[in-house]
Amino acid sequence: MWAISRGCQSRSSGIRVGANKGQKVITDRRPLRHVARFLLIGCYTGTRAGAIASASKRQAVGKSYVDLERGLYYRKPIGKKATKKRQPPAPLPARLLAHMRRWDRTGISKEHFVEYNGKPVLSVKKAFRKVVQLAEVDTSIENVTPHTLRHTAATWLMQQGVDLWTAAGYLGMTVEVLERIYGHHHPDHLAEAVEGITAKRPKKQALG
Repeated sequence: MWAISRGCQSRSSGIRVGANKGQKVITDRRPLRHVARFLLIGCYTGTRAGAIASASKRQAVGKSYVDLERGLYYRKPIGKKATKKRQPPAPLPARLLAHMRRWDRTGISKEHFVEYNGKPVLSVKKAFRKVVQLAEVDTSIENVTPHTLRHTAATWLMQQGVDLWTAAGYLGMTVEVLERIYGHHHPDHLAEAVEGITAKRPKKQALG
């Protein structure tokens, strides 16, 4: 995922008219910076794309709410009915919270945390595809989409050996789904079987 984040920093732009049309030049414009913020929130929280796009520092109907003071992310948009796609509130990792507070303090985020030209975005799919292309990610192996960030978060939690129940609660998915799809990344996955297959079998006791 960090290869994709580097794609967000691209500053090359093509000249559109004149004798030098098509020539690449360095520019201060960074039209993909909003995708970088999207990446950070997605990787550190495993939140679905829609809830990231609607994440706001102000409580309002139809928006997810980030409490910057308490460090809590209320992912289910206010007023939205609960569905099978769980969106429980979750505490924000300290590293991400520091970024979000900085975005707020410096005015990078005026109302939403993922904005383009000062306005909220409904979708980052098009910009995300551009970032994947710039990062030269091999998409022949796997289709890389915004939802891939949720897979990344789940995989990281499993690789770190986080308890299944705790990780599932943080991501907003069932333990069954987490174990079935991502459980093989956990260091304890089938560990008992691995130890048992080579363990010495207990000797049978003679009958008295």
